[in-house]
Amino acid sequence: MKFTKMQGLGNDYVYVNCLQEKIDNPSELARKISNRHFGVGSDGLIMINPSDKADFEMEMYNADGSRGEMCGNGIRCVAKYVYDYGLTDKTSISVETLGGIKYLDLTVEGGRVKLVKVDMGKPELEPEKVPVKADGDEVVDAPIEVDGTEYRMTCVSMGNPHAVVFVDCDVKEFPLEKIGPKFERHERFPRRVNTEFVRVIDRHTAEMRVWERGSGETLACGTGACAVAVACVLNGLTEDEVTVKLLGGDLHIKWDRRKDTVYMTGPAEAVFDGEWKE
Repeated sequence: MKFTKMQGLGNDYVYVNCLQEKIDNPSELARKISNRHFGVGSDGLIMINPSDKADFEMEMYNADGSRGEMCGNGIRCVAKYVYDYGLTDKTSISVETLGGIKYLDLTVEGGRVKLVKVDMGKPELEPEKVPVKADGDEVVDAPIEVDGTEYRMTCVSMGNPHAVVFVDCDVKEFPLEKIGPKFERHERFPRRVNTEFVRVIDRHTAEMRVWERGSGETLACGTGACAVAVACVLNGLTEDEVTVKLLGGDLHIKWDRRKDTVYMTGPAEAVFDGEWKE
């Protein structure tokens, strides 16, 4: 099976062109191929499939083999793959995901995709659509007790569930490895949750670390950066356009309140091509 290792701000996945390849058990393959000691090493597996609803379908699995609805960094790399590897010559494409159809604009330089802007769609705030167990129409600056400490969270779905927690400390000093897993599997999140721990720097800048369900800490999370921007606006902390600084680099996020859609712009990079022998 031929594959390509790709990354968006260090959020890395193994990509397989399933217009040509066939994978019988993607969940098992994701666990094996993602292993950084015995496999290729990645945050998960992404299959590029044909679609009767869009130009392509992105089918993604986390490193633990669980199915993921959406991945912002992953979908940018899908756009780079299909253009750079000659599956399309269009610079505006649509991609079907479990989180809905996403629309992408590609910036091409020297015949290769350098930047991708993604229409990430409407941020869902209703608790049952996140999902999170809570009363009311939305969960903004709401208390949650984790490991004996009360935190304040804002919950957003960008095709997958996010809990955004604002902290006063440098995010690099936050005990993510201890607290992240306890948020992920907290009883209030029926499908588990991705958790972003965020410090707002100014009205246009925020920095974050993320604990992703099924993968642990990753260097970047595109849907998480979008959720962070929405949460910043809902809490009156920033303007509608925010540069979100992640461990792997920066993403530019804009919440267009008039259209009620979120736009994400960032890079995508191919790392290497290979062949999985199993």
